[in-house]
Amino acid sequence: MDAFITWLHHDTAGLLLLAAAGIALLLFLIIKVKVEPFIALVGTGVLVALAGGVSIEQLVGTPTKSSDALIEKGFAGILGHITLIIGLGTVLGAILERSGGAKVLLDRLVRIFGEKGTPLAMGITGFVLGIPVFFDIGIFVLAPLVYVAARRGGRSLALYALPLLAGLSVTHAFLPPHPGPVAAAGLFGVELGWLIIMGLACGIPAWFVSGILWGTWIGKRVHTTVPEDMVVDEETGATGREPALGTVLLAIGLPMILILGGTFGNVFVPAGLGRDILIFFGNPAIALTVAVLLAMWLLGTRRGMAASDLAELTSNALRPIGMIILVVGAGAFFGAVLAATGVGKAVADSLATAGLPLILSAYVISCGLRIAQGSATVAIVTTGGILAPSVASAGFSQPELALIVIAISSGSIIASHVNDGGFWIIAKYFNMSVKDTLKTWTVLETVLSVVGFAAAGLLFLVV
Repeated sequence: MDAFITWLHHDTAGLLLLAAAGIALLLFLIIKVKVEPFIALVGTGVLVALAGGVSIEQLVGTPTKSSDALIEKGFAGILGHITLIIGLGTVLGAILERSGGAKVLLDRLVRIFGEKGTPLAMGITGFVLGIPVFFDIGIFVLAPLVYVAARRGGRSLALYALPLLAGLSVTHAFLPPHPGPVAAAGLFGVELGWLIIMGLACGIPAWFVSGILWGTWIGKRVHTTVPEDMVVDEETGATGREPALGTVLLAIGLPMILILGGTFGNVFVPAGLGRDILIFFGNPAIALTVAVLLAMWLLGTRRGMAASDLAELTSNALRPIGMIILVVGAGAFFGAVLAATGVGKAVADSLATAGLPLILSAYVISCGLRIAQGSATVAIVTTGGILAPSVASAGFSQPELALIVIAISSGSIIASHVNDGGFWIIAKYFNMSVKDTLKTWTVLETVLSVVGFAAAGLLFLVV
């Protein structure tokens, strides 16, 4: 037994076996036992730590040194980076939703592209509104507008829904302030400005191929109708006067502009007050705080919304993100355990021996975790934890690190199927059978994943 424990703790094969057993247990708990992912991640992390030789004191600390405990450091490191960003991004999305900004944007795009171009208008709406709005919230907010478009156009609901869903999905996977890419950026030390640049560079072609080309092609061949139990209101999303389109675009684009300003200011602007100002306002938390306060005034107070209404809106918007934050924190703890036991280094050594490029390994591991357990966020944070030692020792540049994050994010959305909650939301809201959802949404996500990774891989060769 002692020989086996020594082999398990110190031999590369033993550490890889420990990693495989830990991930298998994690997937079993999530898929078969239906344990909440954050509980499964914490429980599995503790077991892997103990089996991997981490001492009790190192794992949970002592009454006088609890802050040094692996379980606290694992959670605190990533949550300190992402909590403000996710919370502020959620509030910004809620303000845009309540103000009717989504309807204003869609109506303008439909006027530009015409009735025949409505699917493209839907796709652009999903992409733009998907930046500040979480994926599932985007569906809830925008689905009634899709119903209106389908009834006006007299064509399949899928034709209008799929381009919109591609837009929401690509921003959720590739761009801040969404939890997956922000968490991966925190694990790898990526500046969010570079993540925005590479996310857009890879996400736009992936969105176009999956949502516009594939989505409109299959949408004409799978006929679905507006669900009878869904109320379609031509004025959905509006509260009183509609906001100006410029105001809506300012609220969405301002944080991205500020973050990019900080990134480029840090590189190109000489030291001094100007550079300090760019770096200050380019901090993601500061940029989003400015955007939220401006949106509260422009889209709320100035249009007659009382302070109590804004407070209630903020409170309601923040409630659903608790589980997201717990999953991300638990995933970071699991990753910290893998690093502490030496599993991360063993995986890194094995990848080096196998000769696989790290960006390809990142994609493959993320794909496997996504297909097995359904959650994109779990796939991202677990893959990030496994690969963090390899990434840290490789000396990648910021653009290269951002592309590795995009590769992981691409893998995390492949082949959405029956173990993914989003699969069932889409089937319900867009009146599709399981077969039709597999033919449309599952293939769309796979195309989005493959094209996004291909774009990341090509860019990785030239940056």
